[in-house]
Amino acid sequence: MDIIEKLKEFWGNFTQNPETTVAFVVCVVVFTVMYFYLIKFLLDNNSRGLVVIFLFSMVIGAGIISLISTMNSAIYLIIPAIFLVIIIVLYSVELKRIIWAHMNIKLADVKHGDSRSYDEERVENCINEIIKALQNMSKNDTGAIIVLSAGNVPSQIIDSGVRLDSDISSELIESVFFPKTPLHDGAMIISDTKIVAAGCFLPLSQNMDNIPKDLGTRHRAGIGVTETIDVVSLIVSEETGIISIAKAGKITRYADFETLKKTLNKYYWQELESARK
Repeated sequence: MDIIEKLKEFWGNFTQNPETTVAFVVCVVVFTVMYFYLIKFLLDNNSRGLVVIFLFSMVIGAGIISLISTMNSAIYLIIPAIFLVIIIVLYSVELKRIIWAHMNIKLADVKHGDSRSYDEERVENCINEIIKALQNMSKNDTGAIIVLSAGNVPSQIIDSGVRLDSDISSELIESVFFPKTPLHDGAMIISDTKIVAAGCFLPLSQNMDNIPKDLGTRHRAGIGVTETIDVVSLIVSEETGIISIAKAGKITRYADFETLKKTLNKYYWQELESARK
């Protein structure tokens, strides 16, 4: 009965007081949009369990507030606030990448004309040349970082190195990372079927807890760039020759021919196709 009386009182205020009406509509719109994106973010990151807990908590909280008249309804806002803190802690890497992707930053001037209209033979040649270079450098314990981008690397990273805008070849890749050469310590940026730049400086990962202690600065840089930008890093260890693949802040070590082939096929035939749309 108490709930019905509250609803009647609320409806009376809602229909008679214009200020209350406007405030209510604004609150409904704002919170609907906020909850929609919150739930969408959780679903996109395979967290259906958290969605269920969140919705269940909101329903229980609304029920408690409606039954206890002395409770301030503002306390209801604590529930989404707690969930926002939890999400920020659990999904810091994903949030960083989303924020970076939507920032109004000047992206690299990568030309997408003819380089986008490549055929299967050209792509297969690029894939084979990259794998050949990686395996040769692995055998010779030559350190390297190659970033596979979709033209989404910020200009400040590109400008930190030397622009090449060259066709992909194993000889060029290996010569860039040959020890003692001016560009060997930096990263190579590949976009589509072009080597855009080399000798570029990348942001280091700050998530030290998830990085094995035997990995050095090169691996931290290769992982760090994937934490903020939607790219893939191919890393060759100078100490062990082990080839690693970094994506979304996570690293996979001991990449063999098949793993590299699968990664590069996905980059060219899935990720670049998505970037075009």
